[in-house]
Amino acid sequence: MKEHFRQSMAWLHTWTGLVLGWLLFFVFVTGTAGYFDTEIDRWMQPELPLAPASVDAQETVRLAQEHLDQHARGNARWVISLPLDRNDPYLSVFSQQGRAHGGPGMHADRVLLDARTGTPLQARETGGGQQLYRMHWKLHYVPDAAGEWLVGLATMFMLVALVTGIVVHKKIFADFFTFRPGKGQRSWLDAHNVTSVISLPFQLMITYSGLVFLMTVYMPMIVSAFYGPGEAGQRAFRDELAARPGLMQPARSPAALVPLERFVADAEIRWGAGAVSLLDVRHPHDAHARVIVRGNSAADPFRAAPSLVYDGVSGELLAEQPAIEPGAKATRDLLLGLHEGLFAGPLVRWLYFLSGVLGCAMIATGLLLWAVKRRKRQARQADEPTPGLRLVERLNLATVVGLPCALAAYFWANRLLPVDLAGRAAWEVHVLFLAWAVMAVHAAWRPTRRAWIEQLWLAAAAYGLLPVLNALTTGRHLGRSLPEGDWVFAGFDLSMLAFGVIFASLAVQLDRRGRPGIASQAAVSSSPGVIGPCAEETT
Repeated sequence: MKEHFRQSMAWLHTWTGLVLGWLLFFVFVTGTAGYFDTEIDRWMQPELPLAPASVDAQETVRLAQEHLDQHARGNARWVISLPLDRNDPYLSVFSQQGRAHGGPGMHADRVLLDARTGTPLQARETGGGQQLYRMHWKLHYVPDAAGEWLVGLATMFMLVALVTGIVVHKKIFADFFTFRPGKGQRSWLDAHNVTSVISLPFQLMITYSGLVFLMTVYMPMIVSAFYGPGEAGQRAFRDELAARPGLMQPARSPAALVPLERFVADAEIRWGAGAVSLLDVRHPHDAHARVIVRGNSAADPFRAAPSLVYDGVSGELLAEQPAIEPGAKATRDLLLGLHEGLFAGPLVRWLYFLSGVLGCAMIATGLLLWAVKRRKRQARQADEPTPGLRLVERLNLATVVGLPCALAAYFWANRLLPVDLAGRAAWEVHVLFLAWAVMAVHAAWRPTRRAWIEQLWLAAAAYGLLPVLNALTTGRHLGRSLPEGDWVFAGFDLSMLAFGVIFASLAVQLDRRGRPGIASQAAVSSSPGVIGPCAEETT
């Protein structure tokens, strides 16, 4: 009975992992890149200066208010984000027309300012790392709702695959220490097990919290039952979730706004210097103006920070909210905070990133293992590979190597597209998907093993030469960024070099195993893996 149950779980593990595995790989690659979204933003806007190490919060807010008074005086809402940490390295001002809390008729603008002078910072248009982060849960070229549902379905499949994988592996802890290279199918299974077990806690957390992230999308009836159906009910729910005491509708009567630096000074008396991260001004220069001052939540996995609500005309403190809210919301906020990892310092952020890379490797090895096992079975029966197997093998190549090539093309497009090109950010994304389509055509057209070698070498060149392209187009080469301590540029360039070396080593390994002597040994071992020891398929 127990063995029958484990076998049924193995079947479920295999097919839930395969059916949406290619979509999951896309989600994991873009989501893993998203852990360095701010750093990617900076690299893709080389015109921006080094972020200031520290600023005077009160003076910075004064400069921001001057800018908003000049350029957005009549808007319904202002938001000033102070440059405190890697999540917000630059002073930014956000102004919104229409309803102060969003909705129909809303239009918003965001501008980066020099924290010392208050002048706008000019940089090329780009989607940056934020675009990659957004694609990992909304996809692209599809309506947002459709993307969220597709990603949610894939995430549920992954959760099932993770749980069934735990059930299937009798020796899950022994697998942690077991890797036998050069053993064909056994090596692929070992690689899949090792990458899975090492990062298993992370994979379980990231998958479950990803479902919680969009729980109101996947279970809309809960919201509809309490707030009404449709978009109106969803908006009412969001308004209550973000509600602050003391807020009022605009009076439509002009009134002078208290200088915003006074609110910063009062908040710093309560919380300490450098504790203010954001000012949210509702209905500025209106008799019902309100100023919400929010503390810094950068180091808190709950994403929680205290907030103060002031009367924007009199300066009176109207309400004070604690950092952590009780009950289910705090639990949800913790799961979302762990998923996003915004609280993470450099070491923990790299652990997040490496765990994401292991997740990508887990999915990739699982997809390849499926093809390896079936090709071995068909070879044993002296059958030709079925059309389904050939399709899976080509989809594996187009996804496992083709997508990284396309991601490199995204970075190349950032440097090569004209800076003043209209719709530049959109074209960067178009280049990514066009490059991915080319990789898919190449995977379908070329002999499988040769296609793997060629795409691996292309990936090695695309990543390895990015620092050279960066130096030629911006002058921000490693010889400059390292002495200046610009670790964003230096770290990005060094990471690209590392990825180039990894892809090159895989290409060399596969090419070497395709040589006649080694190929004959591989044939004896009956290992039909694509990157494994076998190089049987050359046509």
